[in-house]
Amino acid sequence: MLRSGDNAPLFSLPDADMENFDMASVRGNRHVVLFFYPRDNTPSCTLQAADFSDHEDVFNRLDCIVVGVSPDDCLTHAEFRDEHGLSIRLLADTEAEACKLFGVWREKVVDGVKRMGVLRSTFIIDKAGQIRHALYDVAPRGHVAEVLALVRELEPEKANANRKKHRRNA
Repeated sequence: MLRSGDNAPLFSLPDADMENFDMASVRGNRHVVLFFYPRDNTPSCTLQAADFSDHEDVFNRLDCIVVGVSPDDCLTHAEFRDEHGLSIRLLADTEAEACKLFGVWREKVVDGVKRMGVLRSTFIIDKAGQIRHALYDVAPRGHVAEVLALVRELEPEKANANRKKHRRNA
């Protein structure tokens, strides 16, 4: 299980458009909110992905990208994205490689049957590639607001300047 202070594992996965996302390419450039979710098109996963998409511009202003990961394939991600108007990048981890690296690939019991699946989790990773917050078994409702507050703490000087600028313009 990864914790605050650990270096974020590096991985490379295709997104909904079959373009590769390489975690190493963002290191040193932007903060990353990396959220793992069980499956596209379930009510909780849709709520979570839509909420992150609705706040994507705020994350961008904080120099942070949001990336979702599930075991679904690229085509399923594309359909999910298009059907719900999602703007965040969705990565296909069909072999659960990144899920295993981040310790979110777990045995679950569903209807009395044991099977492997994703533990809904979010990692806030700073520009240096260090995990600043590891949030496991999260509830989708209200989660994005919590994550946004934690991301704002990553660059307090920038956030304070933006708040002052916003107050002057209000």
